[in-house]
Amino acid sequence: MTSDVSEVGSNAATLARSQARSDKVEADLAAHPDRWRILTGDRPTGSLHIGHYFGSLANRVRLQDKGIESFLVIADYQVIYDRDGVGELQANVMSNLADYLAIGIDPARTTIFTHSALPALNQLLLPFLSLVTDAELRRNPTVKDELATSDRPMSGLMLTFPVHQAADILFCKANLVPVGRDQLPHIEQTRVIARRFDERYGRAEASKPVFPEPEALLSATPHVLGLDGTKMSKSKGNTIELGMTADQTAKLIKKAKTDVERHITWDPEGRPEVSNLLLLTSLCENTDPVTIAEEIGDGGSGMLKKRLTASLNDYFAPIRKRRAELASDEGHLREVLRDGNAKAAAVADQTLAEVREAMKMVY
Repeated sequence: MTSDVSEVGSNAATLARSQARSDKVEADLAAHPDRWRILTGDRPTGSLHIGHYFGSLANRVRLQDKGIESFLVIADYQVIYDRDGVGELQANVMSNLADYLAIGIDPARTTIFTHSALPALNQLLLPFLSLVTDAELRRNPTVKDELATSDRPMSGLMLTFPVHQAADILFCKANLVPVGRDQLPHIEQTRVIARRFDERYGRAEASKPVFPEPEALLSATPHVLGLDGTKMSKSKGNTIELGMTADQTAKLIKKAKTDVERHITWDPEGRPEVSNLLLLTSLCENTDPVTIAEEIGDGGSGMLKKRLTASLNDYFAPIRKRRAELASDEGHLREVLRDGNAKAAAVADQTLAEVREAMKMVY
């Protein structure tokens, strides 16, 4: 059995292998969408922003529209793994749901659900926890970062976060998870849990394991920074939320950090702030950022910010219009979530029944 997943995604050779596998999967998606089932999700800790959109949300719609069955978890239990309370959880869940529907997530093709509504999913943690060690959990990059940077005591929920994430993926037998490179260790931990379950506890059907070993689909979108040139984060206030107005967007972009050089060039290493604004413009316009930089030239950061403002507001105008309509009808949002929770719960119940069969726990 594989026992150490701490080095996954940490060196060039491993990343190259992961990228090659991802490329192979991507090539198969168009020809055989029926072979794949996707799990994605977000923690509802606040409003979704353009970093979420370009980094993952738009890709979810793309994959859904290819005909791939998808499950999307609003991970409400994960909100409390590093907090003293739930905060604005209800409002955040409804806000995230409105964002999903506004960008084109279709509840008929993507099952949207919450952690807390699926007892069978969460019950998978018990057998899964028997398959990992304390040392493995503490080597997980997310857990290590929490240990290194937080002044809070490590909660049991935070420590077992990688196992909860494995349950999210495996409850519906997802075999594909779109991720960034930093999430590769989580996918490998999930693969290890699936493999160890088969080796230790067996199968409900002799011909196949209970759980697949999921593949990672690596994001092709370049990393988008916040408006201050640092990592985009809700807590830093350097984001543009999907639900913001055009005027709010313009004011935030006007304050965005650039540099003292007037001539605009595409130089992600030497001029990260300017290049980030060029990247955002290129994503909205579906144009090469180098070309945009050449067109602006000596127009300076002022012209760059004006162009980004216009492009971003044009791009998100129909999404924002639809979002406003959705947000005003909470009854509809709750109905969508109830339907998704019921569908996901039925899948989780079936999977748990197979787990109990494999573990000889049917009485």
